[in-house]
Amino acid sequence: MQYFSFVYAGYKRILDHVTLGWFGRGMRFILFAMLTSCLSLGLQAETFFEQQLKLAKEGDAGSQGIVGIMYHDGREGAPKNPKIAAYWFGQAAKQGVDQAQFNLALYYNQGNGVAKNPKMAAYWFGQAAKQGNNDAQYNLGLMYAKGQGVPQDYKEAVKWYVKAAEQRHPFSQFTLGLMYNNGNGVPQDYKEAAKWYTKAAEQGVADAQNNLGLLYDNGRGVPQDHKEALKWYTKAAEQGQTDAQGNIGAMYFNGQGVLEDYITGYAWTIVAKANGHDAEHNLQLFKRKMTPEQIALAQALAKKIFQKIESKDSENPINVRYD
Repeated sequence: MQYFSFVYAGYKRILDHVTLGWFGRGMRFILFAMLTSCLSLGLQAETFFEQQLKLAKEGDAGSQGIVGIMYHDGREGAPKNPKIAAYWFGQAAKQGVDQAQFNLALYYNQGNGVAKNPKMAAYWFGQAAKQGNNDAQYNLGLMYAKGQGVPQDYKEAVKWYVKAAEQRHPFSQFTLGLMYNNGNGVPQDYKEAAKWYTKAAEQGVADAQNNLGLLYDNGRGVPQDHKEALKWYTKAAEQGQTDAQGNIGAMYFNGQGVLEDYITGYAWTIVAKANGHDAEHNLQLFKRKMTPEQIALAQALAKKIFQKIESKDSENPINVRYD
């Protein structure tokens, strides 16, 4: 019997980054190319800002959005000023620029440059979402799931998650998996949950990797396969996902998907606890079966694991050898 309780990762928080995706993501390149062109002519970056500001004042929607980004970041000669950024996001949003609508929604959601207003946040997320902006679709789904700015409605949340997930939005894929996992807004369906967790996990979402591992661990929606479970736990754990780190410890403790190994299991459990996982009970179970020498080896291995995770060296798997 496994000695740990399964913990599924929950909803991702609302995306909190203002982005440059004017008229599709290609505008990021266009902005860079325009700035590079100015610099190659010996012009100052401020000139580029002044040019964009002039166009913005003349009503050019794209320039209004770019100026908003400049004021948001404090770049290209513009002082960092959320209130002015919000103004220009608003001007571009009114002209139908979906990324400006998304950025303005973030500002209302956070109370950044404007008074915090969940209803206005939901409105502008909705305007961008209707234009196919997948970040906005995801965030609108979260608003409905949590009842923020709109009445709580899981079915409506699922509708928007699906739209974003079908555009390969990784957090939407994860959250859609969670909805099927828990039966929120849809009938509970572990097979469907596994499908969406897999899509998100393959895009590197650590919470999805952990949850997919749990499905394989328990044979829910997929054939039970402890080795496959360990594979996904490890991918998540190497990104710092604490539940996955604790789950790896349990796999080594129980000899599931891997040979029983108290030293490696204890090391991963140390890492999980240090990262905030409630693992004290599990550590005590390990200690009852380990010698002081084994505990010392595990502690040394835990340091190696910490260093590997902190280095974020994704090219090489974490070396769990302790000999």
